[in-house]
Amino acid sequence: MTAHATIADAPAAGAELLRALGSVPGSPPPYCGPVLAALGLPAPTAAEHTAAFVLSAPPHAAIHLGSEGKLGGEGLDRVAGFWRAIGLAPPADADHLGVLLLLYAELAEAETVARSELTRQRLTHARANLLREHLWSWAPGYLTALSHVAAGGLAAWAELTLRALHREARLPIASPTTALPAALRAAGLPIRSGDSRDQLLDSLVAPVRSGILLTREDLRAAAAATGLGYRVGERRYALAAMLDQDPGATLSWLRGHAERWARAHASQPPVSGRDPRHWWARRATATASALGQLQDELVTF
Repeated sequence: MTAHATIADAPAAGAELLRALGSVPGSPPPYCGPVLAALGLPAPTAAEHTAAFVLSAPPHAAIHLGSEGKLGGEGLDRVAGFWRAIGLAPPADADHLGVLLLLYAELAEAETVARSELTRQRLTHARANLLREHLWSWAPGYLTALSHVAAGGLAAWAELTLRALHREARLPIASPTTALPAALRAAGLPIRSGDSRDQLLDSLVAPVRSGILLTREDLRAAAAATGLGYRVGERRYALAAMLDQDPGATLSWLRGHAERWARAHASQPPVSGRDPRHWWARRATATASALGQLQDELVTF
């Protein structure tokens, strides 16, 4: 058993572990080195840290839960609203995974020193809401994707963080609820075969609309698998260029990618109540179906 596996499974895992994990995404080398060493993980190079958290998989809720799949916008506003609701001024990066993990740890520790039962109950409620609405609603898919594209210790960091969050999601504070996270309830319709080319491209790069995550590494792999040219640029541009070159081959690869994500979502660790993994799996399945219809109809974009 590795050192980091021992830490993740230890009964004492909690706020201290989540604070350590939360410090990694926002602390490039050498600053994250001591924390990773304490977790039994190798330190990344500066290039590896930048590739993981800046270029390949920026750890922002807005990218995953916002309708545009971009930084800021409604996705950030929703998280910022949570900060204000608990009496804190939201930082500029209020939806950053590392920042949210640090906030979660602070709330957990504040509970232990609360002087009144009412204060403790309010802190417990806030922590549960943060976990259900703004962490577990998107972090499992993000961490799964990061574990596939990050180098060395950061891939292990992603796996450890997922396990630590799952541990929290199964605690009594995350009691069964009949409602999905608000961002998923407001996500709108999934991709449909009748969508225009622009609608399709917009949805494919917005996880909450497509149910899938497309990193730049995914698109490079798609280009290699289909024999198409990969054009360097933001993901929508690169994907549009592939569709221009060979719509059939690109749709076929995307369909397979959506099917893989449907399986990945379904295999996430289960939690009680309205489990978001089922919502994500259904959305990815709907995307795969729509892409299959487009491929079968030989639509020219």
